[in-house]
Parts: sequence; C-alpha cells; structure tokens
Amino acid sequence: MSERVIEVVAGVITDKRGRVLLSRRTPNRDMPGLWEFPGGKREPGETSEAALARELDEELGIRVTVGAPLIVVPQRYPAKRLRLDVRHVAHWEGVARGREGQALAWVAPDKLGRYSMPPADLPVVAALQTPDRYLVTPPPGDDDAAWLQSFDAALRRGVRRVQLRLPGIPGDRQEALLREAQIRCRLHGAQLLFNGPVDVALAAGAGVHLASAALQACTMRPVPAGILLAASCHHAGDLAHAVAIDCDFVVLGPVAETASHPGEPGIGWSEFARLRETCALPIYAIGGMTPADIPEARRHGAQGIAAIRSLWSPD
Repeated sequence: MSERVIEVVAGVITDKRGRVLLSRRTPNRDMPGLWEFPGGKREPGETSEAALARELDEELGIRVTVGAPLIVVPQRYPAKRLRLDVRHVAHWEGVARGREGQALAWVAPDKLGRYSMPPADLPVVAALQTPDRYLVTPPPGDDDAAWLQSFDAALRRGVRRVQLRLPGIPGDRQEALLREAQIRCRLHGAQLLFNGPVDVALAAGAGVHLASAALQACTMRPVPAGILLAASCHHAGDLAHAVAIDCDFVVLGPVAETASHPGEPGIGWSEFARLRETCALPIYAIGGMTPADIPEARRHGAQGIAAIRSLWSPD
C-alpha cells in the first residue's frame, strides 16, 4: 500500500507595494518558528481553489480570488509526504491578521531568501525570484561570430540564465568566448555559468556549472558564497551530493527522449517528481524540453526547463 500524500494549498498574496505575505508557524505545529506561504490542507472532495479560499479566510480573515498556478512541490519529510500546490492570489479583500496566533510579515520579493522556511516552500521562492528557463549553449563550431550572434538573439528573446558549454575548445579560444558571453549577459541582466574549469569561470566573473562527474568529485563547495553554483544530476545520489556541497540549483533528467540520444527513454515526469521529493533545491527539468513544457514542469515541482535547441534556435 502506497504512503498517503497530504495535499496542501498555499497562496502568494501581494500588497500594493508588491510585497509578499509570509506566515510564521506557531509553537504547537511541527517546524515551529519557520516562515511559510499561507494556506493549509485540502479536504477530501475539495478543489484547490476552494481549499485555498477557505484556509485564507480562516487563517487571515481575508476573502480572495484565486489566480494562476505557480508551482506544485512534492516533498518528503521524515514523518510524512506532502504535495504543496501554490497559487497566485489575483485579488483579495479585508485586513490580513493572524487569526490563529501566527505572526505575519510583508516581505519584498528579493528579501524572501532571508526567512527560514520549510523545505517545500524553498522552491516556491525560487519560482518567484529566478528564471524559468536555463539555456545550455551548443558548441560554437568553426564560426565564433555567427555563434555569438545566435547567443545575442537568445538573450533578446528573454533568456536570463545561461550554461556555457565549450567542450573540446582550446583554452585561449574558450576564454575569449567566455569573456564575450559574459559581456553580453551583463548587458541583458542575465546570469552566466561556465561548465568548465572553476578558475577560468571565476576569472571571468561567471558562475560555475558542474557536470555530474565533476559534481561527484567535489568534497566541498568549490566557489565562494555569492557565486552561482549549479550541477547536472541524473539520480538521487547526484541530488544528495549537490545538497551536500551547497549548490544553488540543479538540472535533472533527461525527462524525455532527446534528439541527441534517440531511442533512449527519459525518466518521465513521475520519476522526476519522486526525485524532487528528496531535496529542496530549485530544479530545472532537462531532456526534450521546450518552453511549452514549463507549465507541466512546474506541476511536477520544477523551477522550469533547461534546454539547448528550443532556447537557442526555437524556429
């Protein structure tokens, strides 16, 4: 018999200043003192929308119009499993008060990371703060100018997080392309991570993306706090190691069959969600993904999608 999953709903409530409402767990609950997005358990036969409206009325004394889905986070705790369904609150009326004795805080979105939260709420913060797509660059071939033009085009289409991969490229050319890519990312306000030598990445002011083998070879975080660190993961062991060395986010897959590995099935969304339960890091789904898959990815706990072809040349 499979273990029962507790269905929980939560709302992202914002005020006129754009601040987000957090609620503090009371001493009589598990994980007391941690901050969370307000909400509660969905009762049998109740829709997520009805449950969220009821919970926010009971907990805060406000009447809400439930808006678009944000993310669904499956999370395993030592004594339970839950599925956190998070919705934007499109409109609300009343004055929010902690009707169950809980403290409340209105927090600027960029300050949410300062609040200690349960593991299931951490991916919600990432979904609110950071990009929902992660471009993995293809090899540059023999024409660096053309490759940089395509890089520019991807940034103009809105890509704001990039993993630069330059396998087999000689060191001088690699460093030149990294410098050019970093210049372009800074102009567009995009984040650049280099899948290559850590010292080269740091010299260029870029973050670091670890291939799975490089991840397993690390015994501690290889970059200072404040420098983005990501990793490629394929199984639970990779995810656990990424947590151990304090990665900021990971990619996980392949979820579906990819053009580069035809005939090799991916892990599928069910297995992705099962692995998602085991850690609280932001996770991008990779493998056969396009921007059209972002809603499905979010329904299984992903931050968004990582891809080469669909984000580099979508036509």
